[in-house]
Amino acid sequence: MAAEEKEDFGVFVDWSQMGDVSRDAPAGKAEYKDPKELKQHARSGQWAKNHTQRALVYRQLIKALLCRAVTADAAVYRDIVGNSSSKRNPANFPLPEFVDGAAVPLYCLKPEAAGSVHAIISCVAGEFPDVSHCPALPAVVALMLHWSPDESQCFEAVGRLLACNEPGRRMLDQTFLAYQSSCMTFGDLAHKYCPAAHKLIVAAATDVLEVYADWQRWVLGDLPFSHTARVMDVFLVEGYKVLYRVALAILKFYRKHKAAGGATTQQDSAGVKADIQAYVRSIGSSVSPDKLLEKAFSIRLFSRKEITLLQLANEKSLQQKGITVRQKSSDLSLRRRNVQLAVNAENFCSEIVSAKEMKEIWSWIPERFALCQPQLLFTTSTHGCSLNRFYSHCEGYEPTLLLIKTTDREVCGAFLSTDWEERKRGGNKLSYFGTGECFVFRMKPEMERYEWVVIKHPELANSAQAGSDQPDQEANDADANSNSLPVESPPTSTTDPAQLSPFLAARHFHLNARNTSMFMAGNVDSIIIGGGDGNALYIDSELNHGRTGRCATFDNPPLCAESFQITLLEVWGFQDAMKT
Repeated sequence: MAAEEKEDFGVFVDWSQMGDVSRDAPAGKAEYKDPKELKQHARSGQWAKNHTQRALVYRQLIKALLCRAVTADAAVYRDIVGNSSSKRNPANFPLPEFVDGAAVPLYCLKPEAAGSVHAIISCVAGEFPDVSHCPALPAVVALMLHWSPDESQCFEAVGRLLACNEPGRRMLDQTFLAYQSSCMTFGDLAHKYCPAAHKLIVAAATDVLEVYADWQRWVLGDLPFSHTARVMDVFLVEGYKVLYRVALAILKFYRKHKAAGGATTQQDSAGVKADIQAYVRSIGSSVSPDKLLEKAFSIRLFSRKEITLLQLANEKSLQQKGITVRQKSSDLSLRRRNVQLAVNAENFCSEIVSAKEMKEIWSWIPERFALCQPQLLFTTSTHGCSLNRFYSHCEGYEPTLLLIKTTDREVCGAFLSTDWEERKRGGNKLSYFGTGECFVFRMKPEMERYEWVVIKHPELANSAQAGSDQPDQEANDADANSNSLPVESPPTSTTDPAQLSPFLAARHFHLNARNTSMFMAGNVDSIIIGGGDGNALYIDSELNHGRTGRCATFDNPPLCAESFQITLLEVWGFQDAMKT
């Protein structure tokens, strides 16, 4: 330990910018045996004022990562690049294409340290050929250089982050596919956990996905150093999920900042991106590092495992659409143009909602369907008021969007994740099926969406008693509108894990099926959306009359008049825009 304490961990740092961080204080505790104490110290900023202690803690944390057996280390760097303490010219070490044009943030480094960052990234490009897309790398290398005694030690630390192969843990996106799916996952999380902020972005930007594509840069690149260093403390302990949390917190603070400034006007996406970047860079004037992390960890996200499952589902969707690691930035531009044109005012025609309103609904759907265009499957004005015809036109399509207009000119509906053909698994019995991605909404007189109650109250996922998700044996005698309908039985353990996520399926939760997982049901007599102490929507076999009320699954108020008559009903599917 004595030898380590003599190392100068601030050799690349411009100490005039480091505020009250101590360079010479005794190192303090650097090794932790108690994981709870380690997490508590990371979150509370225990190492924030002691530069050497933080450097030594980081060294231990990175050393403890499980990595590939053969990983380039400090000795490799010294052999290839050398370990010069003299100023390097960045022009001699051009940044590789995989950083996607990301700039090198200096944070509190000396100006001449920019050459060292370039040299390290250049060596990473040569020694880690599997890295094909990693825009966060310049920021990560610049950050780690603050706590490195020389370039080679920084290279080794970054290399271990890239080579980490610990099951269930990932540190940095390294492919175009992983990066793109993380942007989609952030979009999913944003409109589920930051609905007010997401609504602001939808109203302000012409292309929401383009704005969210910058989410990692907000955290690793734009945040001031004091904030980013605190994020790194927790990131190295808790992993990738921390980045999502902090970015969501930034989005929440940005909305609060914009709300204080008055009305929002729509502008091009580049303008919104620049506005968020400017806010994040100056966030220190209104939000301290403690306040940022407090907000980040107050968001009640699902677990790391469940977020990983959502990421895998988004990756699978991109692979199916041909957007893979081999795609270049030009393909991303094409993708964004297709997303922007997904609901085209010239081609879209509904008797219930306008193209503008449909775009609002599109902003609510899971990101992996963002490339899809609305495809009219069924409308009572053409196909008549028959539940049998409803089923025949909707079966084979997944997901679908149900729109209802009442004789009182109220408009409501539901996003339904699962093919209506699934109802046949229950025979003639009404039994619930579907997933936690389902939601209900109303459009008029006011737009509002109501999601699966577990999203806002994840503690309900663990509230069930053993066996509570088995079908109700008395359901045969229940009324069609009863809240005691049987629920889809959980699939066997052979289910493809790539199909699972907290939003894709409720099957890996121990849910109280009585009130939190009643998504959709149908038979020859009716269709029902939402259950538990009532139904969000009940529609009769003639698609003529309906009822709406509060239900426990979506915790929604009545979506329109509690008893209503239908003047129009439409069902829309999702057509892959990349194939049209």
